[in-house]
Amino acid sequence: MKNAVFFYLVLLVPMIAMAQSGNVQGTVTDENGLYLPGANAIITSLSKGAITDFDGRFAIVDVPVGTYAIEISYLGYAELYREITVEENTTISVNFSIEPKTMELDGVEVSAYGLSGQSKALNTQRTNLNITNVVSTDQIGKFPDANIGDAVKRIPGITMQVDQGEARNVIVRGLSPQLNSVTLNGSRVPSAEGDNRNVQMDLIPADMIQSIEVSKAVTPDMDADALGGSVNLITRTSPQGFRLSATLGSGINFITDKPILNGSVLLGDRSKNDKFGWMLAVSGNDNDFGSDNVEAEWTNEFEYNTGVEDDEGEPILEEVNVAPYVNVYEQREYLVQRIRRSFSANLDYKFDVNNTVFLKTMYNWRDDRENRFRLEHEILDAEDIELGDFTITDGMPTSFPVEVKRQSKGGIDSKRNKNRRLEDQRMQNYSLGGNHLWGNVKVDWMTSYAKASEERLNERYAEFESEYIVNNDVLNSRYPRFSVANAEDAALTNFEYSEITEENQYTEEEDVNVFINFQLPLDIFGQGDGTLKFGARGRFKSKLRENNFYEFDLEDDFPTLADVPVKEYSDPNFLAGSQYQIGSFASEDWLGALNLVPANGELIVDEFAPANFNVNEDVFAGYVMVNQKLSEKFSVLAGLRIENTNLESKGNRVIYIEEDEDAGIEEAIVVEEVNGENSYSNILPGVHFKYNLTNNTILRFAWTNTLARPNYQDLIPRAEVINEDKELVLGNADLSPTTSMNFDIMAEHYFQSVGLLSGGLFYKNIDDFIYTFIYEAPDDSLGAGTEGYDVFQPLNGDSATIFGMELAFQRQLDFLPGFARNFSIYLNYTYLSSSAEGIRNEDGDERNDLDLPNTSPNMFNGSLAYADKKFSARLSANFSDSYIDEIGGNNFEDRYYDTQLFIDMNASYQINGNLSIYADLNNVTNQPLRYFQGVKERTQQMEFYGQRFTVGLKYDLFKK
Repeated sequence: MKNAVFFYLVLLVPMIAMAQSGNVQGTVTDENGLYLPGANAIITSLSKGAITDFDGRFAIVDVPVGTYAIEISYLGYAELYREITVEENTTISVNFSIEPKTMELDGVEVSAYGLSGQSKALNTQRTNLNITNVVSTDQIGKFPDANIGDAVKRIPGITMQVDQGEARNVIVRGLSPQLNSVTLNGSRVPSAEGDNRNVQMDLIPADMIQSIEVSKAVTPDMDADALGGSVNLITRTSPQGFRLSATLGSGINFITDKPILNGSVLLGDRSKNDKFGWMLAVSGNDNDFGSDNVEAEWTNEFEYNTGVEDDEGEPILEEVNVAPYVNVYEQREYLVQRIRRSFSANLDYKFDVNNTVFLKTMYNWRDDRENRFRLEHEILDAEDIELGDFTITDGMPTSFPVEVKRQSKGGIDSKRNKNRRLEDQRMQNYSLGGNHLWGNVKVDWMTSYAKASEERLNERYAEFESEYIVNNDVLNSRYPRFSVANAEDAALTNFEYSEITEENQYTEEEDVNVFINFQLPLDIFGQGDGTLKFGARGRFKSKLRENNFYEFDLEDDFPTLADVPVKEYSDPNFLAGSQYQIGSFASEDWLGALNLVPANGELIVDEFAPANFNVNEDVFAGYVMVNQKLSEKFSVLAGLRIENTNLESKGNRVIYIEEDEDAGIEEAIVVEEVNGENSYSNILPGVHFKYNLTNNTILRFAWTNTLARPNYQDLIPRAEVINEDKELVLGNADLSPTTSMNFDIMAEHYFQSVGLLSGGLFYKNIDDFIYTFIYEAPDDSLGAGTEGYDVFQPLNGDSATIFGMELAFQRQLDFLPGFARNFSIYLNYTYLSSSAEGIRNEDGDERNDLDLPNTSPNMFNGSLAYADKKFSARLSANFSDSYIDEIGGNNFEDRYYDTQLFIDMNASYQINGNLSIYADLNNVTNQPLRYFQGVKERTQQMEFYGQRFTVGLKYDLFKK
């Protein structure tokens, strides 16, 4: 600890003072007074310059005393020159406002309509030292994307996993969501997920974000736990002058014919003396929708009871050779209301030209109300199937007895819950920071507090069960279905009371971040520009999950499903097909009105105790890096980062004690508290080269080293026994972090007419990646009667590699004649190839037939847009190829995420200079979420969402 304090004190000492020199700092804005990131500010006679940050600020330090011309350049904007005079030991402040430029083509003046957002993104991407992709808020507005997840999926090399039709979990270059970092203004975004580190991207509305920056090759001053990449969300900042922006819209979800409501307001200004700036924003969205779902599990084993017993009185089972068939079949109907609210307040204050402080805040709150009605069929255990109960035709089981369950999911009857399960998710972030010039030393610092939580109280399930024989539809394995052999067997009176339960869940994660950076001029090779940068960071995280689970014995009150109020939920327009009719279930109103008092229920410890935990993780990091010009066109950034991780965890291990009358032992469940510790350090060097063939043609190369920390739940030495599924879930306190050595090469050409042509290759060599090992328990050491259970335990694999290629093209077609010059194209394609070593199958043998999970081999984004002075329209496509999602015990059990192609359309019309009308149509082709088991023909899950249509007004007012 003393060493850490000493380290911070050393960093806080300014080391170099100005001598016979001064500084130049300023801002660059567009014609509306909005800040321009990525602008070049250069004193050409000295070959000294700087790049504006996301707030449009730049600072050129250690400028010799004298008078110079400073040049501001920006793609799509006219160059601007201004004379400045630098005085000794003084910082002068200068503000620039630049105008879009027009081009003369064949004597015709051409304007780039609606390309300001693209210009901001490409300028930032062009001037960044590392390999990045940038999307600005104006670009986001050109696509029909309601949340940040849907906006991010249009970036090269990125796919998104969806939840209820909305993009939620980000996959960067084929690496799982928990292997990538997500930050808000450089501060880590906490996760409300209980069993992983995933950040829920659908929690943040798109209109609350100014820019999205995806760094695919991180620099030493960035967090190293970004195996695939780092996604930084930059919130809107105070404008240069008064700004009012508002959106109001509505629409319809075609799956439910329920309305959509959305609106947002942004208001900001600066004081007359330019010292104080402020921005307030609020956004709301009410979306009442749902999904139509079918799920299946496949097996290639079939056994039945011969009716003969062995010497110990156990039934003798006969195994039949069969083709793969569905042994578990479910149909689900989801009804969801998702309400988002987001609030943001950002303030900044300039004490003088050398010292600015800021406060950035954001609060996101989402209520997710859900009813789910599940019809489940599962083949009976072999000892309960007798000869004559089943039919096998040509090696395929076509009829057999199943256990059938009708389950209603809901919540209490209250103003907030409305008889639905209420998932209350919140994410808040408060950051206080500053930017300073101490002599010729740039200093920036920030401290932040962030919290994410998910609360699900009074989540209720009512389940009734029966047994009967079903016919197995084997005609189309892509659309599996069971149907009752005798319709009378499916009568409500035959469904007997199974259980009524109530569960309460709470998960929260808190992050405290502190960092400080120092940057000073250092010109080793005498080429004009050069810097030395170093700093330190501390990140202190705590995460807990507290759940409970009660079961209520109400069999005497409700012996069968016929004894409770029911609703018919069959839908002739069920999106998976009209052949899927789900039938009647206990109504959500009846379930919500039940008076379930915990004192009258039984606390089922084994249902929740293994999942509860408390974790503290502290990360200390320091770095140093140099950025130097080797020649006028060639520059290098090289550095070293060291991160130390300390983790302490507390969880539960559940042990079953079997009854033994002879020994006087009663059946019991024992919960033992378990504790785990983990500590490790990582040394992470990195080098980035940048070569400017021309001012707009750039070659890049990067060698970086990154890591990914294990999920918290995986590190706890816990044990969970799931008797219903005959499964054991174990933790592993000995897991090592996953590390990766990364190589990137990229070529980029930026068009003066605001566009990009780029291509690149990347390679990742990954060690100690984590996968779930599945095997059969050899004995009862983990609980009475658990011999033969499937055991799931996270393990470190040996190594994995990823090779990929990225191509991107975007440009206005201004070289075409007539109105055709108003069209523009946006295209990007990513190819991935991967392999993984050290993964074992259920027999302990190593598998050599696996890709790394989540590596989609082909990804594509494309759009064709038209824009003139008044009207704009866009047709967009987002494609991701199928990939392995979960590794099973063998290749038959592997789970794959299927191909997805989303088509969206949107248009807008500018009524006047401030007011426009827009219309969006999402998921034109009704693309489902689909998983398959082993081979593409075996559907494991398919979930349909239907189309969504919205229309509304946007108002923007700027005053410089």
